[in-house]
Formats: sequence, structure tokens, C-alpha cells
Amino acid sequence: MELWEFGRMVRRLRDRVAPESVGVPVGGRRRAAGLRREELAGLAGISADYLTRLEQGRATSPSAQVVESLARALRVSDTERDLLYRLAGHATPGLDMVPTRITASVQRLLDRLANTPVAVYDATSTLIVANAPHDALMGEISYARGIERNAIWRNLVGPGTRVVHTPEEQAVHEARLVANLRLTAARYPADRSVKRLVGELAAQSPRFVELWESEDPDLGQELSKHKIIDHPAVGRITLDCDTLIVAGDDLRIMVYTAEPGTEDAERLALAIVLGTQILVE
Repeated sequence: MELWEFGRMVRRLRDRVAPESVGVPVGGRRRAAGLRREELAGLAGISADYLTRLEQGRATSPSAQVVESLARALRVSDTERDLLYRLAGHATPGLDMVPTRITASVQRLLDRLANTPVAVYDATSTLIVANAPHDALMGEISYARGIERNAIWRNLVGPGTRVVHTPEEQAVHEARLVANLRLTAARYPADRSVKRLVGELAAQSPRFVELWESEDPDLGQELSKHKIIDHPAVGRITLDCDTLIVAGDDLRIMVYTAEPGTEDAERLALAIVLGTQILVE
């Protein structure tokens, strides 16, 4: 295959995707029925400039992560996803790799939650995708790159999150995240990306090294809990955070809701309105 065939395929797939089918609002006149380049770049979490270079054949070695992000944003079939990987020079991820694939059925579920804050994480606690209401509630984490998308990095090295924890609760939360990563590393011993993540975290965080080497028992998944979110515009919001496990694909879907008719529900709705207005602007 010619080196630029990957970009040609991405362009063909982009041209066939109706914006409304992937949650992109359609306004004003459009010269084409498909996605604009900047729209696909935003959905895939890459820069429009890099997407331009990929489509024009000036960038010919996209990472497996970029290929997966584009395949997910374009909502391609399994056959087309496999072809994208091959054209990019990668093998399609096998069962020995941490899954990051969002299947069509799971995507339909996410589409039905389009007005609810939802984020999807893989088994390493790395963000795969977050919708606009989630970014409005928690900050624009879906625009983060590389290790900055990892929840362990955000809690131990980065700026933290808007979730309010006591020092004791934060310590347990950090220990649970690291314990889960340790289990993931044991489940996927051949996945080099897991080893690379562990190495990066160890290099940046003495606290991670302490937790990684500890003999603490498995703290397990915390599938449902109340969380207090300190939102900069509307103040503190107490929400239910439920984690749905996609067992076959080892994904975690985190959903934030409030009891209808409460002050927290009103604050959540206001936070979403304010945040999505800013995102659109």
C-alpha cells in the first residue's frame, strides 16, 4: 500500500459520516454532507493540523492510539477498523492488550446518555472518551493528551480533579487506583503500553512507587458512591456516581446523576448549560 493510503481512507470515511450521527450540531450552510476536518479532529482528540497532515500523506506513522481514536470517532465497522490499523502499520489489538474499543452497542448506550455526564475509562484508568456534559461538570479533561488522560496521574502528579475528598478519602482513592492498575498489569502482561504507563508514573511520583510496592490488599472496584463536585461556577454539587462495567471489553462507564427535583439536580443542570455554552463558543 502507498504510505498515504491511510490518510485517503480517513478522508473517505470522514466524507461519509453525517455530523448529526456522531453528535455534532449542524448549523449554517455546509458544502459537504460529511464531517469537517476540525470536527473529526475534535472527536478524535487530535489537532486539526495533524489530521490535515495525515490526510495529505505528510504524516505517515500514526500511533495505535491515534488510529483507535479515529476509528472510534468515525464509528467504523470492525473490518474497516482492522484495515485502518493495517494501513497505519499496526496489528489490530488482540486479547492480550488492554481493550480501548467502544463497540457499536456500547456507543448506542452512550448516545442515549448524551445529556448526562458520562466518561469511559479503560482498565488502566485512562480516559477513552468523555461527553460534553462531563467536560462541563469536571473540566475539559477530554482534551488532555497522553498520560494526562490517566486518572492515577491526575490524582498523584497532575492538578487533581473537582471531586472533594478528605485527606483520608483521597489516600484510599489513590490506593484503590494503583491497586486496580496492579491487577490490570497482571491480566495483560504482554501489553507494553501498561509497562510504559507504570514506568512513567513511577518516574514522576514517589507516592505511586510507595503504593505500587505496598502489600495492601485488593481494594476492589467502587461501583457506586456519592461524590461532591466543587464546580467553579455553581458551587458544590452532590451527585451519584455509578460505574458500569462492560465485562467483555473491560471498560468502565462512569455516569453522574442527581435526584430529580433537588437543588443538586438544578445545580448540575446549570453547570451543564454553562459548560456546554462555553465549549460551543
